[in-house]
Parts: sequence; C-alpha cells; structure tokens
Amino acid sequence: GSMAVIKKPSAADVGGALVSIVPVVAPTPTANVMRYLADYAINGVARLPGAREAAATALGHQKGGTEAAIDAVTRAHTSMAGAQGFLTNLGGMITALAGVPANLAAVTVIQTRMVAAIAHLRGYDLDDPRVRQAVWITLLGHRTVESLLSEGKLPSTPLGVATAPVADDALEQQIAEQVLSSLLGRAGTKQTVAFLGKRVPMIGGGVGMATDGYTTWTVARYARQQFVVRRSITPTDVE
Repeated sequence: GSMAVIKKPSAADVGGALVSIVPVVAPTPTANVMRYLADYAINGVARLPGAREAAATALGHQKGGTEAAIDAVTRAHTSMAGAQGFLTNLGGMITALAGVPANLAAVTVIQTRMVAAIAHLRGYDLDDPRVRQAVWITLLGHRTVESLLSEGKLPSTPLGVATAPVADDALEQQIAEQVLSSLLGRAGTKQTVAFLGKRVPMIGGGVGMATDGYTTWTVARYARQQFVVRRSITPTDVE
C-alpha cells in the first residue's frame, strides 16, 4: 500500500544513532529532559532523520500536498509506535535520561517527531520555543489537556501556546514538568491498557503495542486540530 513509500529507519539504525549521544546526557531538571527528547525528535541524530526531514520525505512522496503528507507522517509514526522491537531499541538508548522508563522515552520521541512534522507542514517554526512547548502539550492528547486546563495546571491549549505573543522561560519549565509527570503517570498505570484493550484490534503482539499505536494516532488527530494552517507550505519550504 501507500505505507511503503516512507522509508522507516530500522531499529538497528535508531539504536546505533542514539548510542553515539547518550554519554552527554546526565540527570537533569525536567525541562532539560523534555528538551533532549525534543532535540532527538526534531533535529534527528545519526541515521534517524529529524522531523523536518520526515515532513519533506512525506511531502515528496505524496501527490495530495500537505494534508496527504500529514496522513503519511501519521501512518508511518503510528506503525513505528506499534513496532515492539523498534521501541525496545530506541528506548534502550535513551534510558540514560533521568527517571524516564525506556518504553516511555521511545514513544515520546516518536510522537514528538510526528507532532513536530505535522506542525512544520502546517507552517510553524520548530526552532521557536513556543512551538516546541505546544508540541509537548499535544503529546498529552485532547482529554488530558482539557482536564489540566480546567485545573489550572496548563496555561493554554497547544495552539494558544504556539501563538503566544512572547516566549516565557518560566512557562517552559511549568509546561515541561506538567507534561512529563502526566506521561510518567500514564506509563506507570495499566488502566489505559485495560480501557483500550476492549476496543483496539490486536496488532500481532501484546496489548502494549496496540495501545502505543492507538495513542499515537489520537495524538496525531489532536495535532491536526491544534496546529491550524499558518501558511501554505510548498515542497521547497521543507527541504
């Protein structure tokens, strides 16, 4: 099918890529953990191309312009998130990060890369700290963001943060802490698995695979809703 046009890096590629950078990562404050994960996802490393390149590749292979490219990016990352071997290798390399379980680190990098590619295709600047903060918030998905907003634990929706008048360092720390603690809490609970197990078709292996693939797909849907088109992107913009 059309899935085949995007060449996904193999687990070995990703593992080899990340081994080279792990030694520089020491235990750090939360914002730094999220920054490291975002850097891996957005800039790429060794043989794992970053989000801009993922966007350019998808755009180059699709006839239907940016929305078809976003479909392709979503499919590729949903299938990466469902590939147990891929996650194990990727996560194994990032666990040098303070207190982040391997599976969470891997899924976070994959989902960050996907959301960043979608934002990029919709005309957002991935070097802008506000856009990166918006990408982090998007990882939580619509339901979690809405409940954290109502509790006053997040300043705004991803779109609100991405388009804020100025970037705010203190806000970055707050957002990073909230996002990471929510992700850690989710990784530590089996209730999502029980809830999803009833309605998600099994993709080969265990329920974890289905869950990671499913949450990745819902995060993509939320990203498309939040990163409204800023300007039309042409293939030359994403090179």
